[in-house]
Amino acid sequence: MKPISNQPRVGIRPVIDARQGGIRESLEVQTMNMAKSVAALLSSTLKYTDGTPVQCVIADSTIGRVPEAAACAEKFRRENVGVSITVTPCWCYGSETIDYDAQTPKAIWGFNGTERPGAVYLAAALAGHTQKGLPAFGIYGRDVQDSTDTTIPSDVKEKLLRFTKAGLAVASMRGRSYLSIGSTSMGIAGSIVDTDFFQTYLGIRNESVDMSEIIRRVKENIYDKEEYEKAIAWVNTYCKVNEGEDFNMPSKVKNRTEKDADWEFVVKMAMIMRDLMVGNPKLKEQGFAEEALGHNAILGGFQGQRQWTDFMPNGDFAETILNSSFDWNGLREAFTMATENDSLNGVSMLFGHLLTGTAQVFADVRTYWSPEAVERVSGKKLTGAAANGLIHLINSGSAALDGTGEQVIDGQPVMKPFWDITNAEAEQCLKATTWYPANRDYFRGGGYSSKFLSKGGMPVTMTRINLVKGLGPVLQLAEGWTVELPDDVHKILDERTDRTWPTTWFTPRLTGKGAFRDVYSVMNNWGANHGAFSYGHIGADLITLASMLRIPVCMHNVGEASIFRPSAWNAFGMDAEGADFRACQTYGALYK
Repeated sequence: MKPISNQPRVGIRPVIDARQGGIRESLEVQTMNMAKSVAALLSSTLKYTDGTPVQCVIADSTIGRVPEAAACAEKFRRENVGVSITVTPCWCYGSETIDYDAQTPKAIWGFNGTERPGAVYLAAALAGHTQKGLPAFGIYGRDVQDSTDTTIPSDVKEKLLRFTKAGLAVASMRGRSYLSIGSTSMGIAGSIVDTDFFQTYLGIRNESVDMSEIIRRVKENIYDKEEYEKAIAWVNTYCKVNEGEDFNMPSKVKNRTEKDADWEFVVKMAMIMRDLMVGNPKLKEQGFAEEALGHNAILGGFQGQRQWTDFMPNGDFAETILNSSFDWNGLREAFTMATENDSLNGVSMLFGHLLTGTAQVFADVRTYWSPEAVERVSGKKLTGAAANGLIHLINSGSAALDGTGEQVIDGQPVMKPFWDITNAEAEQCLKATTWYPANRDYFRGGGYSSKFLSKGGMPVTMTRINLVKGLGPVLQLAEGWTVELPDDVHKILDERTDRTWPTTWFTPRLTGKGAFRDVYSVMNNWGANHGAFSYGHIGADLITLASMLRIPVCMHNVGEASIFRPSAWNAFGMDAEGADFRACQTYGALYK
């Protein structure tokens, strides 16, 4: 079942000098063409996470006075516009024509030309937004253009795309749900779900079901039985054949009948957890109309440990499959399902997914390995990208299979949005994954854990949201790369922890100062036991998104030139990161 709401659209507002009798008439075509050029850029470049092109809505006319601004606002309400971009080549009546919707991310592109003062309007309009408490992003091209130039300069394109991606992420979350399946897991702070954070900062409502609902649906056959037959056949072909050695002590090893029963159960778990999130019309046909509805969830979390895993098969298979870009139904958009109901890591995953359309990898930020420690235990020196040390990212039995790095562009490992993945690449991800019988010291009820080793050389961004009492949410991120180690070194390091869990070796890009002084400092400054990583260096996009949500960034290694925040942030001091904290505190949560 698809989300209840339609995809949010981008509203484009062509604003114009209202003086008629020569001025307005001479600018109508140029102004409307600016709007059309922006719409063409966005629709041809960006996609929603379901793979469809981003949709744009242009005001019915240029906007010169209040009635035209009001008519545009009404159209945007009808057309489900969630992001607003104003464009103009000329002077306009700023306070009369600005977008007054306080919850809609907004940007203004003022054309840098000498014939008409579009840049002057930009400055005046941004001042008006700042004075009225409506932060807006200013887009001002570096080079002067001729009035007849209909192209969008590369620096303007970069800001338009960055703003739009982040703005659509904000709009996509609004009105959706976070579904907690279970509650707090083993005292993990992120699984103490803070409903005020979700509702006031993200516009997301909180839904919760007890884990017993999964047992009820299994026992009462509340799932699509035809799909189950398809799913178990697929699992037998692509997963069960890669079942790994059982490393449990003999007294804890399940027999073949019990292991087969675990496979059947965890497949049903995956289907049921998905149905709980987004619903399933097939259930209504079976007489389960209420269960068919789901919870309109854009993300969820499964508690698992320990009340579930002490006696039931663990959630590793279900979480892995949901977070991956494919299953028995083929290639499809990845779901976002947080291990141990760590809602804050779930939000971190959601941010990355909404910005890139790709699957996200949930991980423990497990261990910092210094070059000296690696040499001591393995007898070998780290070289190349790993020379400064490593961070071992390893989750307790589940991670999106896209994280294997078996998807390829120009011979290099990548993680693609599902619409670019081939069936052959999906099969390679499955072949690279071993499904080990769960470690029954940790997971007494059994189940299966996914095990793979990420290929090296992928640019990735590790992200985490944390809540700080008295301050609120903060975002931290680290851009870096996945790393490959010599097989013997990897084996020694990896088997010092649980060898049935998926591993990614990560090295951040260092700046030589602060939290990025060295790899140890990155690990030492990480704010929680978990982190999520997304393919690509998307730190600048995350910073823009965070500013829209009024979430300050406490740690990042993004170059200053790439940082794009609302123009009002410039008024909060010359220290950009301190100004970010002060601005976010002043404006407060977006939906407060």
